[in-house]
Amino acid sequence: MSTYFNEMIERGAVRPPYARLQGWVDQMPAELRNLKQAEAEALFRRIGITFAVYGEGGDPDRLIPFDMFPRVFSAQEWFRLERGIKQRARALNAFLADVYDRGEIIRAGRIPSRLVYLNEAYEKAVAGIRPPKNVYSHIVGIDLVRTGPDEFFVLEDNCRTPSGVSYMLENREIMMRMFPELFSANRIQPVEAYPELLRRTLASVAPEKCTATEPNVVILTPGHFNSAYYEHSFLADMMGVELVEGQDLFVEGEFVWMRTTEGPRKVDVIYRRIDDSFLDPLCFRPDSMLGVPGLMDVYRSGGVSICSAPGAGVADDKAVYTFVPEMVRFYLGEEPILQNVPTWQCAKADECQYVMENLADLVVKEVHGSGGYGMLVGPKSTKEQIEAFRHKIEADPDNYIAQPTLALSTVPSFVEEGVAPRHVDLRPYCLVGERIELVPGGLTRVALREGSLVVNSSQGGGVKDTWVLAE
Repeated sequence: MSTYFNEMIERGAVRPPYARLQGWVDQMPAELRNLKQAEAEALFRRIGITFAVYGEGGDPDRLIPFDMFPRVFSAQEWFRLERGIKQRARALNAFLADVYDRGEIIRAGRIPSRLVYLNEAYEKAVAGIRPPKNVYSHIVGIDLVRTGPDEFFVLEDNCRTPSGVSYMLENREIMMRMFPELFSANRIQPVEAYPELLRRTLASVAPEKCTATEPNVVILTPGHFNSAYYEHSFLADMMGVELVEGQDLFVEGEFVWMRTTEGPRKVDVIYRRIDDSFLDPLCFRPDSMLGVPGLMDVYRSGGVSICSAPGAGVADDKAVYTFVPEMVRFYLGEEPILQNVPTWQCAKADECQYVMENLADLVVKEVHGSGGYGMLVGPKSTKEQIEAFRHKIEADPDNYIAQPTLALSTVPSFVEEGVAPRHVDLRPYCLVGERIELVPGGLTRVALREGSLVVNSSQGGGVKDTWVLAE
């Protein structure tokens, strides 16, 4: 008997949000499903939706697996999630504004100073700078998992440059193209306003010195070798803004300028998709060829806005994550709407001992890890893998946290043998500027390997369209 919550079937009955999908599945013979799946793959390939997997040989650009079975939320479910996500985004930004200023939460003893000031993501060069509207993290990607009808947990926060929103938009586009009848039968809230909301959010945090009525926004990409380059160019296209690389920009006087065929053009807002350390070789890594020399001086003097702000990563560290509920209480005076997953910090001797004694039952992650790399899923690992990981933790306990292996909810998915439940998570994208906005939905990632709990595309996961039904 499975202990996983099935989001479509509960106690043998179809749950209301999925009511109109049962007939659709029943009436789709295997041949038609295979035909539609091939059609979806052809569309993905034609559009060029690939992601890169490094260090595995062969073609690094792969097609992301797309599962045609949508994931559905009721309006009520989404209402609660939306409130919780916005609350969390407000608290994370308040924390960033605080730790780069007076550090009140640390003085109050609510979070250990070493977790912040000795954190490799804490950028001393940013201390004392107040970005426009006091916003540090402009696009907050909050990874959520579900374990029951009303049980949602935040797995991690992404405050720097969360990727995957292009999949959210393209999944919807492809579903509407292939199954228009589903959209006439279900009242599904649209997501296509996202690029316009993003452009508006970025324009709303233009710097003090911007006098233009329409701020000039650009997306700064490391270039076409980056795994998310498709998304950078897609968003630039959808927003109607320029996609630039470091060499396209230069600093002169108090401003950043873009080289164009008609001469230099002033840049007001940079949506950067490169890491802090590469942004400015005069401030961070001197060997960086990706950034703009002098950029940080202009940023400091209020001549340009950088989204998200350099140093925002200190808020999404997996050890700092454990204190986000405390941030909600400290800065907002509210109780957290969304709960964290219980987390043990290996940096604490007693918690590390518990982790070492229970490695076979836990998920252990690197504090700064991402993409599903550098982690141990205890119940799915061999004794040899567990012992090898034990030595890693012993060598550097500060670098690891551990969490229980959650019973992630499942959603029906189209797999080779037909329709079967597969584990999912959700990444909604919260935009923070003058206002805090969220499109109804997000990116549902699905672990397509049977029994797998790892949804990352780099680890064999796929994506699905995420529906939020209208009231």
